[in-house]
Amino acid sequence: MSGLVYSYSRFSDPRQAKGSSLERQAAYAARWAAEHGLKLDESLTLRDEGLSAYHQKHVKSGALGVFLAAVESGKVPPGSVLVVEGLDRLSRAEPIQAQGQLAQIVNAGITVVTASDGKAYSRERLKANPMDLVYSLLVMIRAHEESDTKSKRVTASIVRQCQGWIAGTYRGLIRNGKDPLWVELVDGKWQLIPERVEAVRAALDLYRRGYSATRILDAMADLKLSLTGQGLQTLQIYRLIRQRALLGEKELEVDGQQFHLPGYYPALLTEAEWSELQALAAGRGRRVAKGAVPHIITGMRITICGYCGRALVGQNIGTRNRRPDGGILDGHRRLHCTSYSHEGGCPVPGSCSVAPIERALMAYCSDMINLQALYGGDRAAAPRATLAAARARHAELAVQLERLTDAMLAAADDGGAPATFAKRARALEAEQATVAADIAAAERDLAAVARTDLQGVDEIWRKLAAGVEAQDTDARIQARQLVADTFEKIVIYKKGVDPETAPDKTIDLLLLAKGGTARPLRIDAKGNWVAAEASTETPPLID
Repeated sequence: MSGLVYSYSRFSDPRQAKGSSLERQAAYAARWAAEHGLKLDESLTLRDEGLSAYHQKHVKSGALGVFLAAVESGKVPPGSVLVVEGLDRLSRAEPIQAQGQLAQIVNAGITVVTASDGKAYSRERLKANPMDLVYSLLVMIRAHEESDTKSKRVTASIVRQCQGWIAGTYRGLIRNGKDPLWVELVDGKWQLIPERVEAVRAALDLYRRGYSATRILDAMADLKLSLTGQGLQTLQIYRLIRQRALLGEKELEVDGQQFHLPGYYPALLTEAEWSELQALAAGRGRRVAKGAVPHIITGMRITICGYCGRALVGQNIGTRNRRPDGGILDGHRRLHCTSYSHEGGCPVPGSCSVAPIERALMAYCSDMINLQALYGGDRAAAPRATLAAARARHAELAVQLERLTDAMLAAADDGGAPATFAKRARALEAEQATVAADIAAAERDLAAVARTDLQGVDEIWRKLAAGVEAQDTDARIQARQLVADTFEKIVIYKKGVDPETAPDKTIDLLLLAKGGTARPLRIDAKGNWVAAEASTETPPLID
């Protein structure tokens, strides 16, 4: 026999490694190698602690998986030996799967030796003693049944604990699912980790202000804050804002059942703050700012061309020439519609500077009288109407599903329901789930409107106006968020509503607030407002 001897050990609970079995197996492997004239490879550590063989975690992400891959690639030479304490250390999966893993090793010319009983499994031995194969299968069956029984018992216990928590009869620990990284267990109770909480609050604050995940990571790196202590990824930010653990709630799935356990952790957000965060996240794709000088009105699907109705986009061009303060020149920050990519283009081609529009918009919203006029209508009317329609549709779908279920039961009594019934039921259930999501979104919008008070909002716009003009990135990101939260639509006529009669270099705007009214605004090339009487007609609102 030639090759190397490898020793593999696995413990589903790391505390098991504190016993003597690890040293006993290592000594056995060394003795076995010496007795057979082989070398024990001590450079390769094959140990899986805390990885389950029942769920195959030791294969998917552990040392055994690495060893099997090395066997498959031929890096482990034929004639080598793998020493394990018992076959149940290799696998506790379903017997056919477990035996397949043993066969993979043996068929590669490697012998498996079990230290607990001194048995050796190789192609030659199994061919000479077929009953050893049967014995190995019996061992694997017993190991799987033991783990399966234990798993079901543990699962049932966790389900009872979750049900007890919801009923208020149990307040102990539930050791299942992942716990948030901003808490730690101290004397059996969850406590907040101050530095992690600071990082979470900073990330959420930046997110609310309109920062993209990448900008949040950069800002947190500058502040030397970390959510995990192991570096940050953009996905962690998007996962963070969806975690109900922020409310103190533990979420877990047990045996196909979803559980939500309120009050399990110390809460970082109130219900109102959570609702506001989710409303913000629901429209997040419209708010991400790009570039060193983010545009505050484009990239959110709300700014459109008044002539063709298509989206307007912002572009910074020729940035070599700069303003005295280092900013981009007004004429180099352009606004044009996307019609150039469509047949026929825009009736009024060309572009205009976005700078005067930004100045006019910031100045307009910095005046409380203008804001009150902008919100002259019932701000809650739109989300309230959406909510009522969604609830009515949800009720209709419930009635349809109930009728269809009755029809399916009746058809089953007569010999079987047609497949079209089941297909229609699935379609109704899918639509019902979509409508339920619409109801939740409308409820969030309605709650956000109820919480938003115009008092002091003009001051926020006013404070940001100077930063927007100075092309300060942070101020522009916050202003962009305000624009997205305030306006349903901004219609722009870059050469006036009627280019033939409008004064030269005149820009007409139509501002439509969310749940508010449409307000026309005419400005000149510098962003100054033109007197109201100079605006001879109200621009039409493009749907």
